[in-house]
Amino acid sequence: MQVAELIIKKRNGQKLSEAEIVYLVDSYVLGQVTDYQMAAWLMAVYFQGLDAVETFALTKAMIESGETISFSFLKSPVADKHSTGGVGDTTTLVLAPLVSAAGVPVAKVSGRGLGFTGGTIDKLESIPGFCAELSNEEFVAQINQIGLAITAQTANLVPADKKIYGLRDVTGTVESLPLIAASIMSKKIAAGANIILLDVKVGKGAFMETLNKATELAQMMVELGKKFGVATTAIISSMEEPLGYAIGNSLEVQEAIDTLKGEGPGDLTELCLQLGAEILFLAKKVQGVTEGQQLLQNILKSGKGLEKFAQLIKHQKGNPRVVNEPSLLPSAAIVLPLLSPRSGYINEVDSRGLGNAAAYLGAGRSNMESAIDLSVGIKLTGKVGDYIEKNDVLGYIYASDPRVGETAKYKVLECIKISMIKVEKPTLILDRITSN
Repeated sequence: MQVAELIIKKRNGQKLSEAEIVYLVDSYVLGQVTDYQMAAWLMAVYFQGLDAVETFALTKAMIESGETISFSFLKSPVADKHSTGGVGDTTTLVLAPLVSAAGVPVAKVSGRGLGFTGGTIDKLESIPGFCAELSNEEFVAQINQIGLAITAQTANLVPADKKIYGLRDVTGTVESLPLIAASIMSKKIAAGANIILLDVKVGKGAFMETLNKATELAQMMVELGKKFGVATTAIISSMEEPLGYAIGNSLEVQEAIDTLKGEGPGDLTELCLQLGAEILFLAKKVQGVTEGQQLLQNILKSGKGLEKFAQLIKHQKGNPRVVNEPSLLPSAAIVLPLLSPRSGYINEVDSRGLGNAAAYLGAGRSNMESAIDLSVGIKLTGKVGDYIEKNDVLGYIYASDPRVGETAKYKVLECIKISMIKVEKPTLILDRITSN
């Protein structure tokens, strides 16, 4: 086959066969297709799209480009959860221990943050000593031992995705829905999960800014799961304002711990219980989602979820004392209060703007090689719909440099709109799409 012909074919809106897609992916992984050739094909896909058959073929080729993990030796189904990215999205740190404590193993392959969104691996690495780089063998062994593991993607797991994603990031093709779906689902399926729960974010603080786009992506991924024989459900949730109050790595870990103690923000708790209940239902652990939510609520109250989180930390060489000693987490040198410029109702919080402000403080990275400051970030005190008096504290800026912190204050204030008009609190969960 000639790579140029495959590029032209897709550029002209024609369909590629499975054999052609496999050839392209395999040749790229082997270095026989250049970056500029693959970039041209990705741009053609960005404009012309892939149909369901092509998307399945691409996902399958990416899965088969490297090693795969199997949990077939376990009697219980194994779950994985994926979020499409948001601001203050700490759900994995709460959800995974709760579901595992309910008797469903959670094998989670996570990523690092890029741009305005945070990454689960970065958050966990703010815990002293925590090792997020597990080999496939260590990953499987830990699931067998404690029913919970969270790891970064290894070099041998879906190498095609790792290579293609890096290229998409610098060629303006990240937003292509078929490429997003194939990237996410190839990693989830290769990692051995037979239950996949997808949290598809929509709003200003998400990659999908419209409900139509989020729904299209969710349907695409659920259909892929079905074709691969994996029970898959997608929840579409709002990211018009940050989830919870904390934005920044160690701050979000502390908020997750507070939530596992039953003291967390209402929206974060609600979403974790909903997502976790969906997993329990797919695993046939409960008869319905409502029953699953009640079971997880009981686990939350009993403290078993917090115990499971401490167990996870200990098994991955972190210091489990952090669950009771927050001072062990990285702490910023400077904490600046953010005062409300007027009285009124909070009627808008720009999630993306706050994510960018946190990245400016050092909590995020502009590229995957950038160093980040695990201690810095933003902590709000109110949500949309709340009333606040002039000069009341809207939140706090956690900074390492006083000048950067002062500048960040102005950036954050621009993201929070206050008026005398009271608005309704936004709906958190917008839709549910399932393969069942």
